[in-house]
Amino acid sequence: MKAHDGMYIDGAWRPAAGPGVIEVVNPADEQVIATVPAGTVEDVDAAVRAARAALPGWAATPPAERAARLAALRDVLVARQDEIAETVTAELGSPPKLSQTVHAGVPIAVTGSYAELAATYAFEERTGNSTVLHEPVGVVGAITPWNYPLHQIVAKTAPALAAGCTVVVKPAEDTPLVARLFAEAVHEAGIPAGVFNLVTGLGPVAGRALAEHPGVDLVSFTGSTAVGRRIGAIASGMVKKVALELGGKSANVILAGADLARAVNVGVANVMSNSGQTCSAWTRMLVHHDQYDEAVELAAAAAAKYGDRIGPLVSATQRDRVRGYIAKGVAEGARLAAGGPDSPHERGYYVSPTVFADVTPEMTIAQEEIFGPVLSVLRYTDEEDALRIANGTVYGLAGAVWAADETEAVAFARRMETGQVDINGGRFNPLAPFGGYKQSGVGRELGAHGLAEYLQTKSFQF
Repeated sequence: MKAHDGMYIDGAWRPAAGPGVIEVVNPADEQVIATVPAGTVEDVDAAVRAARAALPGWAATPPAERAARLAALRDVLVARQDEIAETVTAELGSPPKLSQTVHAGVPIAVTGSYAELAATYAFEERTGNSTVLHEPVGVVGAITPWNYPLHQIVAKTAPALAAGCTVVVKPAEDTPLVARLFAEAVHEAGIPAGVFNLVTGLGPVAGRALAEHPGVDLVSFTGSTAVGRRIGAIASGMVKKVALELGGKSANVILAGADLARAVNVGVANVMSNSGQTCSAWTRMLVHHDQYDEAVELAAAAAAKYGDRIGPLVSATQRDRVRGYIAKGVAEGARLAAGGPDSPHERGYYVSPTVFADVTPEMTIAQEEIFGPVLSVLRYTDEEDALRIANGTVYGLAGAVWAADETEAVAFARRMETGQVDINGGRFNPLAPFGGYKQSGVGRELGAHGLAEYLQTKSFQF
């Protein structure tokens, strides 16, 4: 076990203000692998003060130079990709291949995309007799989750730095090790002192202190809708900007005539990836009643193939939460077609890949975010019924539509109340805006839309 000390504040590792520590547990074997400092209000204050002091210099840095620093950061992340992947596997439990391609690979792509955007974005534009300036919003407080621990840090930090903002990150307490590694990469890339700061700590202590700090101009939070509501209330009460990436209960709509086997198999893979710990996962599969029984058989067979190929959930708390939802699904009358509440291993926070059939739209498992490897398969009678079910939750983050005719799929997707829709298996695009409708959040991440979140406008009239 490694005992890490210090917070990355003002370009150096500094001792924490208090003696508290957080234990980091490997969810595959339940062993404590490291400790990190539990940050206090004092640590957060020191980090925000450093970010404020660094803001004028970084905001005045030419965009081309900010782009060069981000390109250097991307190169460091590439050089340390194996170490990143191994770290995420150790603290999150994700399989090594997923850690390499997604948990390490996607943040590299996103950092590179913002290096390019910083160099090409129109930070000034003319409209009529005015010049409109797009200026950094200021100091950003970023509170990030554990499910994609490095990607979520990069999806906030890279656009903030490209915009000319300075940043304080409070990473999830379950996965702070890759956050520390990222701080080392920032240092190695030559990003000036105080521009990026890292405080590890508990959400109710360090996270709250960051959200409430008067020196923070924008709070960007990714996590549960319940916590997002509290952070949004704090931010709006202080009249500061807020960006919230929250929960999801996304619908995978398989229209009659679609390639059923492909749609089901890709849909199951989407839910099982990262052990279901994905806010945008298509956890509701909607199938026409004529094809329903076949779809359930295909989904159960696909889920059974995952078996040992998915990792554990991040913690005992998360495992117990998911098991509770599975028990609730059974209690409310859904039928287990695959999996169930029993753990496939004696040690580790594992849950079997689970498929529920005979799920109706009002059931808890069809309405609430489970955040585990659990798929609900629902029937619909016609396209209007499918649309009503798809839109019938408080969430609107992602979704998918499958159809024999792409035009038909697009027409359906246009009517879905959700921030992203994959058409016939369209691939993830790190340049496209990511974010939700309804209670799935406020604002967008990734690409030019993600950069705009960290800018405010000023106009000169001539």
